[in-house]
Amino acid sequence: MEPDLEVVQIRPGESFAAWSHGYPFRTVRWHFHPEYELHLVAATSGRYFVGDFIGDFEPGNLVLTGPNLPHNWVSDIPKGASVPLRCRIVQFTEQFIEGMQAALPELAALQPVLERSRRGVLFCRETSRQVEPLMQELMGAQGVRRVELFLLILGQLSRSHHSQALASASYLPDPSGYMSVGINKALAFLRENLTQPFTEAELAAIAGQSTSAFSRTFRRHTGMSLVQYVKRLRINLACQILMSDEPAQIAEICFEVGFNNLSNFNRQFRAEKGMTPSRFRLLRMDNSKAAQAA
Repeated sequence: MEPDLEVVQIRPGESFAAWSHGYPFRTVRWHFHPEYELHLVAATSGRYFVGDFIGDFEPGNLVLTGPNLPHNWVSDIPKGASVPLRCRIVQFTEQFIEGMQAALPELAALQPVLERSRRGVLFCRETSRQVEPLMQELMGAQGVRRVELFLLILGQLSRSHHSQALASASYLPDPSGYMSVGINKALAFLRENLTQPFTEAELAAIAGQSTSAFSRTFRRHTGMSLVQYVKRLRINLACQILMSDEPAQIAEICFEVGFNNLSNFNRQFRAEKGMTPSRFRLLRMDNSKAAQAA
């Protein structure tokens, strides 16, 4: 079975993705992505798959998978049951970590574990216990503290002396064999033209698919519809503007990021962020003032 491409969303203004999810969840499938992924199981036991490796997991299972290495964790729970928190995840790109190593030569100590992660690395229970509270705090951290926690986690991984490579040495993931080139072209067009009007039919033509086939493929790769995906990216862009350009009017931001109706923009922003754009800006300003006064 060929793995699906998962589109990892690293939000504007952030260097890496840090998030958690329950079970079942849309990303729980045989999949791959170009980013490194650190995966920590918080609850449930079951079976996990990394490349050509199959093993059993339980809470505390801590694995680093390298770029384009297919993987999946399948929890053993009763049919119809659900778990609110199954795992915590950190994802980062090769370009990001290479840039950090170029700027900070001390991070060359990470290279052995990064290289091993191309086969998947299972860390020992001691390392998992050290990393667990850091990842838990990272899920809600912001600003400099977010970067501090990320570096502390990398430090623990680099110093772990009891880790196990998972996929066999002969296993070489070849994303060119299963990556949807058409979808990648459509996603590249979308990113470059995010604030401009376009239709699903236009993206389908770029991907070389019918509109209905593109819709199914897009949902399988991203876990959401095109409308949901575009809305999320545009609102994330609006957040970046709200944080960096205090004089900008809400109405101006609405049209700048690609919405054509202010009331719809406010409604969608509230649905995504749990507050209005003006409230988001006010809270960010209050947080900034508190930090300066500290």
